[in-house]
Amino acid sequence: MTARAVTAVLSGGGVKTAAHLGALEVLAQAGHVPTRFVGTSMGAVISAGLAAGLSIADVRVRLLAIERSQVAALDRTALVRGVFAPAMFRGPRLRETLGKLLPVGRFADLQLPLTVTAADLDTGALVLFGDGGVDAPLADALYASCALPVFYPAAQWEGRRLGDGGLRAVLPLEVAASFPADLVLAIDVGPGFDAAPSRDRPPPALLRAHNDAQHLLMATQTKQALELWRLTPGRPPLVYVRPAVHRGETFAFAAVDGYMAAGRRAAAVALGRSP
Repeated sequence: MTARAVTAVLSGGGVKTAAHLGALEVLAQAGHVPTRFVGTSMGAVISAGLAAGLSIADVRVRLLAIERSQVAALDRTALVRGVFAPAMFRGPRLRETLGKLLPVGRFADLQLPLTVTAADLDTGALVLFGDGGVDAPLADALYASCALPVFYPAAQWEGRRLGDGGLRAVLPLEVAASFPADLVLAIDVGPGFDAAPSRDRPPPALLRAHNDAQHLLMATQTKQALELWRLTPGRPPLVYVRPAVHRGETFAFAAVDGYMAAGRRAAAVALGRSP
């Protein structure tokens, strides 16, 4: 009997992507085990760990071991350079952390196919790394997918400036549509109009304005992607899981287990069960 082809699409969302782990745990208990991953930003990082053969418990432990300074190391020159600074945080520190987080260094070493998205900041093109895309060291592809403008410097790759894949596809359903599948699992912890207010202290006014604009644009983009999926004939069945999320909280590492629990509850609801 041929195994079902199940594509897991994991959105970006910083620490909130811990909810992917809880959701996948419940989905697997229902017999929905991914055979392929498509991921954006931190969703791509979670995908890479699972595609490399780590268990959900292993990925959780690695997430909990991350310190804020390892991914959000302030570039102190930004305080002096102001609007002329390339970004708030040091990109090489994040790239180094991503490289140490995973047990393998190349797409070819993964046990399951993985596609990672990034955005070309000059042309607007959606760039795919891994299966169905171009090859690159895994940490380089993941950094490009996570390099959200203002927070991190653009990734430099073959003469192109690349940024967070969420700029083009927070929930990359159209990428998943290019692969044959019997079922698609889409777990979305990205910006949405249903997101609860942030529990973080409000950021400086200029950064808050940037975050608000980004939130609106990405939430609209995801809404349109879901509508397109549902209106396009011939698409495989979609299980859409939307955990309860708060705005912000990209670096709220203390909330890992809370978001895992939110993922479990949302997956149960998506499967028609009591959470």
